[in-house]
Order: sequence, then C-alpha cells, then structure tokens
Amino acid sequence: MLWSLKPHARAYRYVGHKDVVTSLQFSPQGNLLASASRDRTVRLWVLDRKGKSSEFKAHTAPVRSVDFSADGQLLVTASEDKSIKVWSMFRQRFLYSLYRHTHWVRCAKFSPDGRLIVSCSEDKTIKIWDTTNKQCVNNFSDSVGFANFVDFNPNGTCIASAGSDHAVKIWDIRMNKLLQHYQVHSCGVNCLSFHPLGNSLVTASSDGTVKMLDLIEGRLIYTLQGHTGPVFTVSFSKDGELLTSGGADAQVLIWRTNFIHLHCKDPKRNLKRLHFEASPHLLDIYPRSPHSHEDRKETIEINPKREVMDLQSSSPPVVDVLSFDSTTMTDSTCRAVPGKGEDICRYFLNPLLMPECSSTTVKKRPEDVSDVPSESLRSVPLAVADALEHIMEQLNILTQTVSILEQRLSLTEDKLRDCLENQQKLFSAVQQKS
Repeated sequence: MLWSLKPHARAYRYVGHKDVVTSLQFSPQGNLLASASRDRTVRLWVLDRKGKSSEFKAHTAPVRSVDFSADGQLLVTASEDKSIKVWSMFRQRFLYSLYRHTHWVRCAKFSPDGRLIVSCSEDKTIKIWDTTNKQCVNNFSDSVGFANFVDFNPNGTCIASAGSDHAVKIWDIRMNKLLQHYQVHSCGVNCLSFHPLGNSLVTASSDGTVKMLDLIEGRLIYTLQGHTGPVFTVSFSKDGELLTSGGADAQVLIWRTNFIHLHCKDPKRNLKRLHFEASPHLLDIYPRSPHSHEDRKETIEINPKREVMDLQSSSPPVVDVLSFDSTTMTDSTCRAVPGKGEDICRYFLNPLLMPECSSTTVKKRPEDVSDVPSESLRSVPLAVADALEHIMEQLNILTQTVSILEQRLSLTEDKLRDCLENQQKLFSAVQQKS
C-alpha cells in the first residue's frame, strides 16, 4: 500500500506478489520501491498508476529483507535460503552472494558509506561484510537469542540489534565492543530505527509497544501505546520529525516526534561522547547487568487512542494497481542480456527520457495497448518475437535448474554438518571410555 499524508488523498494498492510481503524500502531518490516476499522474489516498482515492476529471481526460499545503498546503485536482499545477495540497480542484474550463515538470514543492511553490510540470522550471529572483497570481516555471537533486525547508526560506527530475547543491543564495530544493552520490552523486539541525528532509537516489539531510547543518557524516555497486538515494524522519516509503526492489528500509526525541539541544538557536541576515544559514560555497558527502566519516573507513557482520529473510519479511496512485469531479473538472465538491462534501468531511473522503449521492453496490460502506435507494433517481426519468447522460456528453465541445485547443495551442507556433529560426539564418547 502506498499512502499519501495529504488529507483526502488516494491510496494505491500494488498487486503482484503471490505471497506475504515481508519488507519494503524506498530508493534514496524516492522514485522506486523495492519489496521482498515469501514467494521467493524481489520486485522493484515504479511509483505510478501503471504498475511497472522488475522481478528479481535468485533466492530459493522466502526473502526477508531488502535495502538500498545510500547512492541507490546497489540493493541487498536476505533470505531464508541462508544467503545474502547483492544486485546492481544500474545494470539491473545480480552481482554476487554472501554465504556464511548457517540458518535463515532475517535482515541485511548497508552501512551509510556503502562499504559494509551487516546481517543477522537465526544462527544467533551478526556478521559484518566487506563489499569490496566480499568477505566476512567481523562476527558477533549471542548464546541467548537471535536478532530479528539489525542496522547501522547514521555515522556508521555502531550497529543496533533487535533481539528475540527481548533485548536491544548496540555494538561499536571499531572496537568489537558492546556499548549498550537495553532490556525494556517484555517480548521479542522485531524492529528498530535510528533517529537521523543518531542520538535516539525507536524499537517495536511483540509486547504491543513502541519505545524511545535516549542513546546519549542511556535510558528509556517514552513508551508509545496504540497498537492492540504485536508491533512488527517502525521507522523514522528522513527529517526525523515523523515516526511510523505497523502491527498485527492491521494499523499503521503515524507519530510526531518533536525531537528537534526537545534535544540539544548542537547534537555534534553530545555525539562525541559515543566515540571510543572518550571515557566510558554509558550506564548499560555490559550485557550481564541490563537496566530495568520500568520503574523510572522520567519514563513517559503515551496512549493516542483518545487523542487522534482513526483514519480507518474515513475509508480513504483505494486504487488497485495490478502489476505487469517489465522484466524478470535472475542471475542468469541478467548476465545473458546486459544491453536490455541497461535500457530498462534508464527507463526506471527516468521514465520520461525513454517513452519509445515502452513498446519493446515493457509488457503492457490490455487496456494500455491502445496507447502504443500501430507502426511500433508492426516494427518487430513475428519470427524475432517467437525467438525471444523461446529464449525466455529456456532461461526460465535454467533458473529453475539453478534453484534446484542450490536447494540440493543446502541439503548436502546440512547432512554434512550432522555427520560432523555425530562424528564429534562419537570421538568424545571414545575418549571418555578410554
């Protein structure tokens, strides 16, 4: 769903995925929207009424996360097939995969400068990847629970994780050190978001609350109550003035933060206290002694139910936008037709520059065919069209074959791991008897 914050504006429902949509991300320029789904695909949408979208097929299991690099040139996806994949937006093609996790990968995010990727998995590890040499350069492990969500702070020196063990942790990736540990939720934490200034953090939990954390003072400052069930996602706007949260109660709540007026007018002076050169000042340094912020009097609980209008009752008009695939991108098709990918990318980045390409590179819906001149329809010989269709069918078969091979490789890895574990157990038992 694409909503406008203007009063009485239409909402747009984009239909194309065949299963649950798990993640959404706007491109930095705001003209594209990436979506991940349990149907094992990633779609790249042009935000208009025509429903143009590119479909990325390379994962062999549900995709859990999508994220653009800061310059909009790369897209990273995380999947339950235990892999992380990076895509080029300029050429609209698959680039490479990252394999080191041994369980489902729940989230992957670029650093602000695009040099690093952070990922979290149900194998109870958080990994830092170097995008230049495509290697894992750091690893944080947890013996209690796994991270549902992970992200960099705005200056890229720290990462924050939202844990299934109800904890929120902040790590300094330069010193490999746990800086802060908050135990403020009573259920698993599903998502978090840094304020653009970097001095505050908002978290969403299955306990039905959204909580604001002051990272400078190291304490909980607000508890936002409005959802009637688990809260799955939360995000600050780019300017930090608005905050949105979405939950299992099928509600999206929009909050006004007023943080710019509440916080110090010179945030850089305070942010220096988080640098490793300064002496430790944070209250939550060690994971063994998390603070119980529930009894603090300065914590404020906010319940908006009686203060804001429920926009569900106003029934805003919703326009259904049925997707048609402008292209289907896989790791094989993108390598096979690079020229076509470049043309499609230029069309996506600025549709107004390439009106003539819609008749050749974009499949049109029946109601849009009348917009295409008859000369352009006759410009492609029938034999060429049949040959292209046959090539696409063969490429789809190759894609399915690669997917099957990846599934078999995953099963083989699991069996080998089980064999090694059993061998280790037998070896230990023999040593104890001897």
